[in-house]
Amino acid sequence: MTAPVTDDAQWNAAAFEEITSPGHAGRPVLFTNARVLTMDPLIGTLTGADVLLVGSVIVGVGPGLVTAAQDDGAIVVDCTGTTVVPAVVDAVALTGGRGRRGQYVATLTPGNAADLLVLPDALAPDVPGALATLFTRPERVRALVAAGRPVLWAGADAPGRDRAPEPGIPAAQDLTGDPRVGVWIDRTDFLHQELTADGRYDETRGGRPHAYQGRYWIDGDRIDYLDDLGFWAFGEFRGDELHHAHYVMKLG
Repeated sequence: MTAPVTDDAQWNAAAFEEITSPGHAGRPVLFTNARVLTMDPLIGTLTGADVLLVGSVIVGVGPGLVTAAQDDGAIVVDCTGTTVVPAVVDAVALTGGRGRRGQYVATLTPGNAADLLVLPDALAPDVPGALATLFTRPERVRALVAAGRPVLWAGADAPGRDRAPEPGIPAAQDLTGDPRVGVWIDRTDFLHQELTADGRYDETRGGRPHAYQGRYWIDGDRIDYLDDLGFWAFGEFRGDELHHAHYVMKLG
């Protein structure tokens, strides 16, 4: 993305330098004096309000947070004339399809992930309008933040921002020496799932060998499967257990 050609390029430049500095870790970040479309049916829309982030989490929303944030040494981002909306949007909620507040997937609610979008008021009449601006006029974005980390700032890419994985099926992993390689067996002894160091899996189900075979990839505690039949599935490592569909397995 090229640098913006508008005055937006200098928007909160000093605050951005602090946020992206090596010493930023652990310091709160306060987006202050904004119109905030929380999408939370309890909190609603706020004017002249603040959004306080600590790490990857929203810890406060509403007016008057600036005093407490300054006490805590927060980095203050002046959002006068801007609107803050969720960067991750719950389309079902937007169309009125959630029956309870707790069912909303993405809102600017304390305790939720710090994913937010900041735009000039005129370019964010509502959440759909703000998202349309993000995709059609990204150079006008004041801030796009994911899990508390800037992705876009003042219409340009933030240095060191995360990048999407390359499209397509990744190369096989070399998992030699990985302690998760081996045969995983479920509690009823029905499912035996062998994970080999060359990134292949082979399942025995109810004594039937090679019931499913394919490739797998491990990313942190997540495992993704691509079966030779063409379908995708996933599992999660939780301590010494592998959870896959309704099966809970341990290394045999």
